[in-house]
Amino acid sequence: MPEPQSAEPAFSLAAARHLVSDLFVPRPWIYWTDFLISAAIGNAAIGICLFAVREPANFLPSLPLAARIAAGLAAYVIGSLAFYRISLFIHELAHLRSGTMMAFRAAWNLFCGIPFLIPSFVYHTHIGHHRRSHYGTELDGEYLAFGHESPRSIIKHLAMNFALPIMTVLRFLVVGPVSWFVPPLRRRVLRHASSMVIDFRFRRPDADTRMEKLVIFVQELLCFAWLLAIAVVPPVFLGRWPIPFLIVGYSVSVFILTLNAIRTLGSHRWHYDKHHEIGFVEQLLDSVNVHRSPLVSELWGPIGTRYHALHHLFPGMPYHAMPEAHRRLTAGLPAGSAYHQTEEPSLTAAIRDLWRRSVAAGRSAGPSQAASPVGNQPVIAG
Repeated sequence: MPEPQSAEPAFSLAAARHLVSDLFVPRPWIYWTDFLISAAIGNAAIGICLFAVREPANFLPSLPLAARIAAGLAAYVIGSLAFYRISLFIHELAHLRSGTMMAFRAAWNLFCGIPFLIPSFVYHTHIGHHRRSHYGTELDGEYLAFGHESPRSIIKHLAMNFALPIMTVLRFLVVGPVSWFVPPLRRRVLRHASSMVIDFRFRRPDADTRMEKLVIFVQELLCFAWLLAIAVVPPVFLGRWPIPFLIVGYSVSVFILTLNAIRTLGSHRWHYDKHHEIGFVEQLLDSVNVHRSPLVSELWGPIGTRYHALHHLFPGMPYHAMPEAHRRLTAGLPAGSAYHQTEEPSLTAAIRDLWRRSVAAGRSAGPSQAASPVGNQPVIAG
């Protein structure tokens, strides 16, 4: 497990780029195929789960109760994993060159971003996480000093996912629309409740163009319309509230948020305390690749997120090129290079090491030092 380096080891970015120079072109057909198949699987599986909740007596009535429960839970897990996969395309959208794959961006927002209440504008701030002068500092909303905090910080990071779905609904159904008519509230909402970050203290930079402001407003409006339809249409036209839909929707949200929070804990080593800028190779060594057990790791780290160190090395590389890029870099770079040191045998190994360091930090800090406010936050950031 590499510890923070006092001096950066030798590393040739040019040599690394030369090895993968032909892998930076995104292939739209892969994006479309992956997204559509995953979305179809997710909708079918969650549809089965919803039917099991809404009509338990009519769900596989010929099977024993235990088998019916198991089938419903299997559909829930499969559907949640598929929805988790398509939700993480938001990460690709943040890195695709501006003006490219516009049809895919629109389709993703329409069929995933808006219904899941994670419109693409909430992740525009992700680029700051990759700025060398921002990474691991107060300007990085996606970094917290987990390695310097007590385990309470990690527990809060995970526990917040049970509240976030409700907070997100309130943000888009109530607070956001009210802010359209109250300028001081609007400024606060945009700065402190419009970013997908894990640091509640993060302040989103003000939009600097009219187009950016328009995109935010249109996506907010669509989220509001979606939530309003859920709140109004069933009681008015069907005579009842969509309780099964709300139960399943909340449960799927918690599943996705918690799995993503666990993945986040293993994506970095969290060595730094946000008080100073660190060098590029230090940033690379603070990031993690997990490429073993590809079938399992693709479930918790889809869309290239299991190659997080590789992503920090080349943020513009499309996710479908990462397995080949990792193979080339591992084989082509000198043994023991900084890139080789980013690898962990598994997600659990990375998290166990983080927990060990967090426990040690908590003991050395003593009970009087309070943990920083943390939480995996897809929309509310303050």
